[in-house]
Amino acid sequence: MIKKIDSEVYMDKFWKQFGTNIKLGVIEDHSNRTRLAKLLRFQSSDHPTNQTSLESYIERMKDKQEKIYFCAGNGREEVENSPFVERLLKKGYEVLYLTEPVDEYTIQALPEFDGKRFQNVAKEGLDIDQGEVAKERKEALEKEFEPLAKWLKESALKDKIEKAVITERLTETPCALVASQYGWSGNMERIMKAQAYKSQADSSNNFYANQKKTLEINPRHPLIKTLLAKVEASEDDEQATTIAQVMFDTAVLRSGYALKDQVDFSKRIMQMLYKNLDIDPNTPIEEEPAEVEEAEEDEEEVDADDEEDEGEEEVVGETTTETPAEEAATEAPEAEQETHDEL
Repeated sequence: MIKKIDSEVYMDKFWKQFGTNIKLGVIEDHSNRTRLAKLLRFQSSDHPTNQTSLESYIERMKDKQEKIYFCAGNGREEVENSPFVERLLKKGYEVLYLTEPVDEYTIQALPEFDGKRFQNVAKEGLDIDQGEVAKERKEALEKEFEPLAKWLKESALKDKIEKAVITERLTETPCALVASQYGWSGNMERIMKAQAYKSQADSSNNFYANQKKTLEINPRHPLIKTLLAKVEASEDDEQATTIAQVMFDTAVLRSGYALKDQVDFSKRIMQMLYKNLDIDPNTPIEEEPAEVEEAEEDEEEVDADDEEDEGEEEVVGETTTETPAEEAATEAPEAEQETHDEL
């Protein structure tokens, strides 16, 4: 019955009303999950506005593409600009954009669709370079950047990352944090932390939230190349360590995660600003002339008090001083009394 409905009517009438219910049905109704999956619609990189079904996605898949790629985030603009989709889009792969909170739960509940497994591009397991030439090129890059990857893991970012590896998903971004297959993506971490019923003492949530991520580095990016040269010259280079830490913090943010130490991050940014502007970090900050302002305010208050006192004295003087007419009126009865007494 639903298959016979026109696609535009389906989206305007049926999907707008029952889309979220269908997604919840895929999560909860195990017996009808496969049939409900055919009704799902998601945004994708294939069209800027129209949503697509999973069947249509599979029809457009490239040759030898074995997985359905998807990326989740808080809105289409965020997902389109995610570092995880850079190379996939450049190579012409279509990516599903999961922009609603329930979307990632829905896909996780689907082990596969029509024989094709799903691949979260923000997690490990993305394998784009499958040719022999591509694999040989990657092995050569891994050997070339091995000193940097080892230094990042054991020195600069010790206790912050699980490992550092050469990326297959980045083109413009220098580095990104990738979750394990069973870890939280940045989008899922944001959703879980926003749960109203979440307890701080939840051991399960703490386990996923504190899992170390893999740092993927882009060997073609100038920042990574420069950092490699600095490390090869001296592993104790303080500037190299600072750069690595700032790059890690930016990777945390660009990958959708929250910074655990925002104060430390802001301090490092301030240090870089001082250095770029040739300012000594120990330069004292000019203090406000608070005492001078207070003295001036006190003087103004004293002047105002003096003026008020003078005004009060004038009012008192006016009320107590008698006019000549009043004095004459007072003295007249006294003179009459004296004349009467003399007579």
